[in-house]
Amino acid sequence: MTELDTITNPSDPAVQRIIDVTKPSRSSIKTTLIEDTEPLMHCISAGVEFIEVYGSDGTPFPPELLELCGRRDVPVRLIDSSIVNKLFKGERKAKAFGIARVPRPARFSDIESRNGDVVVLDGVKIVGNIGAIVRTSLALGASGIILVDSDITSIADRRLQRASRGYVFSLPVVLSGREEAIDFIRDSGMRMMTLSAGGDLSVKELGEIPDRLALLFGSEKGGPSEVFENSSSASVSIPMAGTTESLNVSVSLGIALHERINRNLAAGR
Repeated sequence: MTELDTITNPSDPAVQRIIDVTKPSRSSIKTTLIEDTEPLMHCISAGVEFIEVYGSDGTPFPPELLELCGRRDVPVRLIDSSIVNKLFKGERKAKAFGIARVPRPARFSDIESRNGDVVVLDGVKIVGNIGAIVRTSLALGASGIILVDSDITSIADRRLQRASRGYVFSLPVVLSGREEAIDFIRDSGMRMMTLSAGGDLSVKELGEIPDRLALLFGSEKGGPSEVFENSSSASVSIPMAGTTESLNVSVSLGIALHERINRNLAAGR
């Protein structure tokens, strides 16, 4: 294994960079902290530009991550474990972490250039759900996600990165207002289908539609907003046992996209 340099001076610029990027309130988010081996590898593979990747000198550095960093020319250094403990204090300490430059915000044109269905989340605010939806959408061939009224101001949000396991940079995630999203969907010629308990169509019928769709999901408590519902072509329901009131939004999305899998995978080829 390659012998790595170790940062032993708390005044090293890299240490200050990590302190700055972990501050809870920053006016301008140009860099972000990515934690854990798997998210780091996903982000590096997605083309995210890293300033440097680090590990604690008290923990073996993951060899598969080191190999990938070498291939992508990402600098790697270790940090003295006493400094790592001070940096993260009461937080869980990752085996590896890195400072990356935040990619430019995704645009509607990034979604338009792809062919899969579009996922629209209206008022979904639980970051864990959004992260799970990102992973599922990528796995099942969606072309992108539009987040409306999510309370997230940047996809560089550390909570979202953790919840998505680093996949948030692997497909376009656009932060949008409702009218902007509706205009994009209409101008793209897509039909918007709303997932709701009393839908016009069953989720099985959804799978039979050959056209590209925008799939709208609202919050579990309030559902989608009226302006989105009025713009929808139809509503879609998922059959459930009568004792169950609703499904988690990430579960509903997984079921809907699984019915669309043949269409979306074929469109992505």
